[in-house]
Amino acid sequence: MTISAAPVIRRRMMDLTLEEHTLTVPLVWSDPSDTRTIDVFASVVSREGGEDLPYLVFLQGGPGSEAPRALHAPAAPSWLDQALAHHRVVMIDQRGTGRSTPVGDGILSRGAEAVAEHLTHLRADAIVRDCEAMREHLGAERWNVLGQSFGGFTTLAYLSTDASSIDRAYLTGGLSTVTRGPDEVYALCYDKMRDASERYYRRFPEHRERMRRLVDLAASGDIVLPSGEVVSPSRLRSAGSALGTNDGWQTLWQLLELDPTSNAFRYDLAAAMPFGGRNPLYFVFHESSYANGHVTGWSAERVEPADFVEDVTLFTGEHIRRDWTETVPAFQPWRDVALALAEHEWPAIYDPAALQASGARGAASVYVNDPYVPLEYSLETAALLPDLRLWVTSEHEHNGLRAGRVLERLVDLAHDHRVR
Repeated sequence: MTISAAPVIRRRMMDLTLEEHTLTVPLVWSDPSDTRTIDVFASVVSREGGEDLPYLVFLQGGPGSEAPRALHAPAAPSWLDQALAHHRVVMIDQRGTGRSTPVGDGILSRGAEAVAEHLTHLRADAIVRDCEAMREHLGAERWNVLGQSFGGFTTLAYLSTDASSIDRAYLTGGLSTVTRGPDEVYALCYDKMRDASERYYRRFPEHRERMRRLVDLAASGDIVLPSGEVVSPSRLRSAGSALGTNDGWQTLWQLLELDPTSNAFRYDLAAAMPFGGRNPLYFVFHESSYANGHVTGWSAERVEPADFVEDVTLFTGEHIRRDWTETVPAFQPWRDVALALAEHEWPAIYDPAALQASGARGAASVYVNDPYVPLEYSLETAALLPDLRLWVTSEHEHNGLRAGRVLERLVDLAHDHRVR
């Protein structure tokens, strides 16, 4: 397979140096006869004086999100300064995102069948192959990996096949199950969202009745977003996804304090609900993240507990619904693609035996109340990686990497430093 590289572009941004690398790689790594290619983009960020530090490749959450673009405060991710103290940071846009041949509405002109087939080649195993091509291109014998959420899932796939390329692995909210199917994951995530909902209503009991009234309005078709979306009850309840972040309860509180007929409510609701139109992969591709040799078949919808059907005030998290392909304007063009992917039999992507034999070193943060990547299954996976140091904490929620000094804590753990 031929891999080609575009000329490197170097930029200065205040005290930072950016090297921009673009590789043209196979779309289908597993089939040398398939001549289709895509571009994979990465920006190598270093601070003055740190040009020779070890590499740390950042694997973003998602799926469907590119690496951060902002590199200076206040918009830059808080972990970047911590990372640059020890590393050159490789900000790779995972295939299908950012500047790595992005997937957007324009691809739909190929037809649903062709698009669905294309998307089957964007999974974590292919991202690992892209990372390996980038590592070799940069001339690194080994490097370090920081995987946030879905980026952690990708790190587990990396350790399943190419552990020798990784010096230390850092996972934040990304210790996914490697043995269980999507039905088990989403069922447990409902349990987590039930707990999060009840914690919220204990703090703000008056909001339960407000939520009930809002669901009634949604059922009557009386909540219409600026995009024209007539908000369904299931979409409204997905705003509870915010409860999986450190300050997400404030987002929900502010929303439920507003007059539902006001512009402020309509715009704030649009911003609060997950799975927007900016990154269509996040919606159409999401359940495949947990498919390790499975057909997803709208898993979150199928395993919805009876009490979530009966009690409409219970919030949901990353539980996608088939009806959104009909009610959400941004998803309507993707309906046939989403339906096709829901019936696709996804190949296995993790190898528990290989993980156990990997000798992987590093550290991982596991969040006690995480409603997206459940604690119980994270601990099962951690048991396969005895040299991966764990920080199990309720100090942060799923977005802890962006909200605190999580990376600094993990680097200390991985190097047996005194924890600050």
